[in-house]
Amino acid sequence: MPFSFHRRVSPLALLISALFSPALYAQQAPAAAPAQAAAGNSPATAANSLSSSLGVFVFPAKNQSSTQQSTDEGACYGWAKSQTSIDPMNIKPPQPATDTQASQDAAANAGNGSRARGAARGAAGGAVIGAITGDAGTGAAAGAAAGVMAGGAAKRQAKREAAAQQQQQQQAAEQQAQAAIAQQKATYNKAFSACMEGKGYTVK
Repeated sequence: MPFSFHRRVSPLALLISALFSPALYAQQAPAAAPAQAAAGNSPATAANSLSSSLGVFVFPAKNQSSTQQSTDEGACYGWAKSQTSIDPMNIKPPQPATDTQASQDAAANAGNGSRARGAARGAAGGAVIGAITGDAGTGAAAGAAAGVMAGGAAKRQAKREAAAQQQQQQQAAEQQAQAAIAQQKATYNKAFSACMEGKGYTVK
């Protein structure tokens, strides 16, 4: 029986030979090269840089490397913080001038006593009318009942007005807080930008 080399080569050996063949490696290597080149050319810290977190665009006008820019941004970050006494990562609005709890209590107690005052005024008025008609007691009772109803309506109206006023005060306080935060951020960014420009960067 003649010797046959192909019959004695296992499929596993053929697979290993194909995987390590120079032609296949040459086809696979260029596919990885562009990705490596792209990774090398793009700044590794661009997405996580301090300037991007501040919303500031910094361009290396003197061809500074990404490592040098990161170092300079760190230095300017600390310098601007010391100059402005502002921590850009922890800006807090000033305390509101109005007492929130007092406003809430005032809204809750708005109109208290309206029913009693309404009853008293109604009773007095009803007594006068009852005296004219000859039955002061019945007139006073009817007047008091009417006064209680009127006082209840006045209390509900007072509560609605107090709640609306409280809401307006809260909205005004929130707007003032947002404006204060924006002002502090702008002040800090101005100092940071001045520092970076002094180190040879274009900042917008």
